[in-house]
Amino acid sequence: LITFPFYVIFLLKGVANGGMAQFQEMMRQQLESSMHTELEKLLDTSTGAERDVSKKDFEGFNNLFHRFLQVKGPSVEWIKIQRPPEDSIQPYDKIAARGLPDNVANSLNKLVVVKLNGGLGTSMGCKGPKSLISVRNENTFLDLTVQQIEHLNKTYNTDVPLVLMNSFNTDEDTKKILQKYTHHRVKIHTFNQSRYPRINKESLLPVASNLNMNGQNTDGWYPPGHGDIYASFYNSGLLDQLIAQGKEYIFVSNIDNLGATVDLHILHHLVSQPNGKRCEFVMEVTDKTRADVKGGTLIQYEGKLRLLEIAQVPKAHVDEFKSVSKFKIFNTNNLWISLAAIKRLQEQKAMDLEIIVNPKTLDGGQNVIQLETAVGAAIKCFDNALGINVPRSRFLPVKTTSDLLLVMSNLYSLEAGSLTMSPKREFPTTPHVKLGSSFTKVQEYLTRFESIPDMLELDHLTVSGDVTFGKNVSLKGTVIIIANHGDRIDIPAGSMLENKIVSGNLRILDH
Repeated sequence: LITFPFYVIFLLKGVANGGMAQFQEMMRQQLESSMHTELEKLLDTSTGAERDVSKKDFEGFNNLFHRFLQVKGPSVEWIKIQRPPEDSIQPYDKIAARGLPDNVANSLNKLVVVKLNGGLGTSMGCKGPKSLISVRNENTFLDLTVQQIEHLNKTYNTDVPLVLMNSFNTDEDTKKILQKYTHHRVKIHTFNQSRYPRINKESLLPVASNLNMNGQNTDGWYPPGHGDIYASFYNSGLLDQLIAQGKEYIFVSNIDNLGATVDLHILHHLVSQPNGKRCEFVMEVTDKTRADVKGGTLIQYEGKLRLLEIAQVPKAHVDEFKSVSKFKIFNTNNLWISLAAIKRLQEQKAMDLEIIVNPKTLDGGQNVIQLETAVGAAIKCFDNALGINVPRSRFLPVKTTSDLLLVMSNLYSLEAGSLTMSPKREFPTTPHVKLGSSFTKVQEYLTRFESIPDMLELDHLTVSGDVTFGKNVSLKGTVIIIANHGDRIDIPAGSMLENKIVSGNLRILDH
C-alpha cells in the first residue's frame, strides 16, 4: 500500500474537482509553506547577530523562491524581441566628443567605485578570493584597483571611495588584506552579499541542517549572483551613508575585469544631464566576436531596454542568439547606476530581476539548485537607461591562465594600476591564446614559463600537453605547440617561433 502525505491526497481531490490550475496553485502554496517551516527551523539553530542577518537574507530568498514557483515557461517570448532603438545604444566616440568640463573633480566627488568581489580563485587552482591572485608585477586584482582610484584621488584632489561587495566565501580573507591599504589615499568600505540556502532538486527544501558554515553544512549555502547587489547594498546601510555624503552614481564592475577603469567621459555624460532626463543606468556594451557568443545582449522588449541572457533563450533560438550578425553587442558588466534610483526601487520593492536557475551536483552526489539573479538584468527597472558601445579595451577579464598570460606579457603596459595596450603592437586586437590543461592552475602555469614570452606580434597561440618555455622566447604570427601523451617539449631560451607548428618531441615545422 502506497501512503501519500495528506496534502497530496487533498490536492489530487482538487484536480478531480477543480482542474489543473487549482492543483498547481495548491501545490505551490504547500511548497512555500514547507520552505517557510524549514527556514524557521534553520533560524532557530542560531541566536543574536547571525540570526538577524540570516532572517534578512531569508526574506530576499523567500521572494525569489516564490517567484521561482510562479514561473510558467521562458521569461521572454521570442516573437516580442526587437532590436533596441538607434538612440538607446550610443557609440562611445559620440559621448567622448563632448569633451570634459574644467572641473572634473566635481563629477568625481559624486562617484563611488564598486567591485564585485564575491568569487573564489578555484577555477584557476587558487584558494581564497580571486581578487588576491597576482596578475602583474606581483600586483593582485585588488592592488591594481586601489592604485587606479588612489591615482584619481591624487590627480584631481578628490575623494572617490572603493566599495567591495564580498561574499561569505571572500569576506574574512579580504578584510585581513585591507589593512595594508590604510595609508593609501582611498577610503575602502565593504558589505556582504546575502547567503542563501541551496535547495534539494527533488524535495525543493534546503539541504542545510543549521546556520553554521562548517563541515558538511558548508555545501548548504551559496551567494546568489551579483543581482543581489541592490538588496544587500541597501540593507547594509552603506547606500544611505553614501547618499548622505553627496554621492550620486556607482560604477560597478567585476574585479577581474582589468579594463574596467573609471571613464571620465561616461561620468561627465551622466552628471551633466538635466534633472528630469537623468539617465539612471548605463550598461557598457562592446562588439561581439566569436569568443563572446554566449554573452548577454541588449534588446527592446515591451517598450523597455532589457538584458537577454543565453539562459533565457528558448533552445530553438540559441543559434540565432549566438549569431554575430543579429545580436552585434554584448554586456561587459561595467555598469553606472544612480544611487537614488536604487534606493527608490528597493523601497518600492520594484526590482524584478529574471531568475537564473543554476543546477549543481554536490561532492556527495546530491543534486541541488541555486536561484540567482544578474546585476545587469535590472536595466529594465530604471528610467532613461542607456547602452554605450565602448572600445573592446574596456573588457579585459581574467578568467583563465590563458587570459593571465596576455595581461602578464609585453602586450600591455602598466601605469597607475591601469593596463593599456602597448603602442608597439601594430594592431589593436588581442591575440587568441589557448593553453591546455597542464596550464590550468596558476602555480603550475608559472613553473612552465621561465619568463613570459614576447608576444607583441602574436596572432594565435595554442599549447597542449607537457610544454615549458625558456627565458626570452619570442612568439609571432600563429604558433601551435602540441606535446603528445608521454612526450615533453621544452622551448629553448632565446627561441623565436614565427608561424610554426611544434609537435612530438620538438620537431619545428614551418607553418
